[in-house]
Amino acid sequence: MSLLLMTSLLVMAVPGTATAQESSNESFAGAHVDFAVDGNAITDFSVAGEQTFSDVRVQSQSDAGFGGDIDLRTMMGIDGAGLSLAAQTQTSATISTQSGAEVSAHDTQQGHLVVSAGGSSQIVEADLASDASASVEGDTVVVDSGEREGAFIVVGDGEVAVNEDGNVAADLSSDAKLVFRSYAEGERDEQAKAEEALIANGSAAAELAVEQRDGEIVSETVTYSEETTTEVSTETKNQVEVTIDRSVSEGTVVLTTVSEEAVGSVENLSVAVDGEAAAEASTMSELEAGAAGEEPRYMVTSTNEAQGEATVAVAIDHFSERTMTMSGEDADDSEGDSSIPGADSLPGFGPIAALFGLLTAVGARLR
Repeated sequence: MSLLLMTSLLVMAVPGTATAQESSNESFAGAHVDFAVDGNAITDFSVAGEQTFSDVRVQSQSDAGFGGDIDLRTMMGIDGAGLSLAAQTQTSATISTQSGAEVSAHDTQQGHLVVSAGGSSQIVEADLASDASASVEGDTVVVDSGEREGAFIVVGDGEVAVNEDGNVAADLSSDAKLVFRSYAEGERDEQAKAEEALIANGSAAAELAVEQRDGEIVSETVTYSEETTTEVSTETKNQVEVTIDRSVSEGTVVLTTVSEEAVGSVENLSVAVDGEAAAEASTMSELEAGAAGEEPRYMVTSTNEAQGEATVAVAIDHFSERTMTMSGEDADDSEGDSSIPGADSLPGFGPIAALFGLLTAVGARLR
């Protein structure tokens, strides 16, 4: 089965460090994601300053008294298991639960929130913020909070729905995950929905977020498959190198959103796998064929000029460990290419220098 590793190169924040004394009311404040952990719930979950959920609760199905089929529409007001902020880094936070589930929040522009069921079945209820609403779209639940739109996706055996209170309810079998991704207004287009489908059907292994902050490159991985690890290196200017290690041999499609701060330019991107240039695909089916074993391929799926970023899908044909490199031509380096001092700073001097060189060459041939 082909798998998808999606990487987005985004700006990350430096949250404060929680202390043991804050266990009853701990918080995370990043560049994009803010929330608190209070008793049995994650509270005031916000993305880009806009509150999406008033609280998110997780509880094992057995402790909640559920068995067999669950009617998610009538599942409301669960108690939730005790939560604690187990760890946080510059770009993420991990919340442990007494039910055995794990919740991870990732400080990305998409405000990723992932509930991993662990070894036992879990139920989840996300109460929406006062101005938010939820609706069912196929197997996905879409949350509209005004300036942002988000989607809940189940990876593995489970279901997500809208209950009679208008909130989001989900049940997860063991080892399943509930994933939330948030988008700025108008960004959840058909391509974004295709990405959600790839996550939901198990083809998505992870998303890797990398971008420059305060002159430094930072990275964050959102993991959907425990079989995959990634490591980012940016030692070369205008180039990002990602080492992807998988414990299974099947290929993967890597969806990467890159910022021009990280790669120099998003207009002239090049992609290589293990040092060899990847072929360009014109359709998603061509791209996925690359992951099935034909050859490494890539496709630029979208470009956001306002934010200076582009999304590139890269198909890698087999594993265990592969290296993917993305780079862009730096406009500052590609203009004014002349050996004449000061040519870069003179308007129109580049073409004049080129003409001068041509005339010199013609003169030499005549002589």
